[in-house]
Amino acid sequence: MDRTPLTQNGAEALRQELKRLKTVERPRIVAAIEEARAHGDLKENAEYHAAKEEQGFNESRIAEVEGKLASAQIINVAEVGARANGRVVFGATLDLADEDTGDEMTYQIVGEDEADIKDGRLSFASPIARALIGKTEGDVVEVEVPGGRRTLEIVEVRYE
Repeated sequence: MDRTPLTQNGAEALRQELKRLKTVERPRIVAAIEEARAHGDLKENAEYHAAKEEQGFNESRIAEVEGKLASAQIINVAEVGARANGRVVFGATLDLADEDTGDEMTYQIVGEDEADIKDGRLSFASPIARALIGKTEGDVVEVEVPGGRRTLEIVEVRYE
């Protein structure tokens, strides 16, 4: 089975979600099903069917999160950073400057399930991350993105 890289923060977020799904959502949905059952005829009971559908989605998400955690290779960013010698690696946080526009941005390279561009987390499989991995501070990288070609300078690499 392939191991999926995940930062410690990403693994903790999945554990918290799993805990919420099992201890908060599951009991709430079971109570909703029981309440809807008390209303009588289940064939025409929209509340019952909606609650059963929600139960299916919740149980599916629980199985998905458990699977992700089971196949995860949890990476300690600080340990990786100690060996990286200033190179861009999985888990590194980068300050970048777009040489064309002058814009500055900060991204952390994370696992695919953790990626959220709005929150500054890039998937290691994204075109930008693939172009940056292995480079060091001061390197200039040209990367092809859906919006065209961008030239990025690595201003700083941190392992937080």
